[in-house]
Amino acid sequence: MSQSPMTKPEIAAGTLIDNRYIIQKLLGQGGLGRTYLAFDTRRFNEACVLKEFAPIGTGESGLEQYRNLFKREAKILHQLQHPQIPKFLACFEGDGRLFLVQEYVDGKTYSRLLGELQRQGRNFSEEEVIQWLKNLLPVLEYVHQHNIIHRDISPDNIMLPDGNDLPVLIDFGVGKQIADINEGRNPNHQVTFVGKMSLVGKVGYAPREQISLGLCSPSSDLYALGVTAIVLLTGRDPSLLIDQYSLEWNWRYYSYVSDDFAQVLDQMLADRPNKRYQTAREVLINLERIAKPEVVMSPAIMLDDLPATIFNPEFQAMSAISQSYNQPPEETIFNSPTSPAVMQNGRIKEQQSSLQPTFIKHCHQELAYHIGPIANLVMEEILAQNPYISPDQFVELIAKEIPDFQAAFEFKKNLFS
Repeated sequence: MSQSPMTKPEIAAGTLIDNRYIIQKLLGQGGLGRTYLAFDTRRFNEACVLKEFAPIGTGESGLEQYRNLFKREAKILHQLQHPQIPKFLACFEGDGRLFLVQEYVDGKTYSRLLGELQRQGRNFSEEEVIQWLKNLLPVLEYVHQHNIIHRDISPDNIMLPDGNDLPVLIDFGVGKQIADINEGRNPNHQVTFVGKMSLVGKVGYAPREQISLGLCSPSSDLYALGVTAIVLLTGRDPSLLIDQYSLEWNWRYYSYVSDDFAQVLDQMLADRPNKRYQTAREVLINLERIAKPEVVMSPAIMLDDLPATIFNPEFQAMSAISQSYNQPPEETIFNSPTSPAVMQNGRIKEQQSSLQPTFIKHCHQELAYHIGPIANLVMEEILAQNPYISPDQFVELIAKEIPDFQAAFEFKKNLFS
């Protein structure tokens, strides 16, 4: 019996594949195989992406089934001719390996673009995300018209090519039609099938029916696109934007957007598929109805003038606070600071801050209970020294001003429980 594909080693740089493609480096590896950057010697060493299809655990008996799937997927990808989808160039089999060749997109993923923006002190704006959606939804409409579901939309799988204003949807990997191939083939393989499908789609981005049951539809892609949109707006991981007990989205507390746009996003993010938009065209129509967002700048807000309503208690679970401090700092899109809020002479001046006025007032009230009138000066100093601070970091810092450990713990608990 021959080796299964995943027992074969990674292809070394400099290796000539199919007497044509020179491997440059490994771009990525996952449950469905490996992706390489290669040069095409028959096209003046033009860069291309070489995808080795090798599902984990595939033996000789399963290889033929996946070979048929591979051929079917190659035919489907060959049908996709869209300027915002990497071109399908070739497919072949060699040395017991299955390969797809696609156009190489030289640019940046939206994960990286978001990280760059956050280092400048901001996330994507409402206007930018609306335009981004308008640029991407026609691509999804085209894909869905060809009876293809992407299944893995996230900031990592959308790129902005260098010198281009239109985003490109990448990673139409082989294996994303597994549901159609295996459905009804053999009831005994159903559990295995669900396990394989869970490899397609990122937890947090893929909807529940996809992760749990392997069920996908155009609305599944629209859900993932909606999650990606709120990540670009807030700069936070999806796990921090959803309530861990009710599983309801709380993304609105981390971003300022118009109510009309928020309603569009909420419908994209509906948990039940039948409550979501069913087509990309429906989303586009609703986006076109949204007036251009207006930014209203308030010159200053007095602490005493803020409304007495408490900041939403479901803002973030305490476990999320501890998680953000137990992990070492990394250069990810979610570790960058939020926009500044400056406090001057007892007045809070908003500069696109994520610290909502009601939240700041509540913090002031709670802190003053423990340390008295000096709370105002403490908060002013912390905000002045940390202009890009996030809400959970702000709470941690002001809690350190409370001498009693138990009182400090209760202080934090009262703010986020």
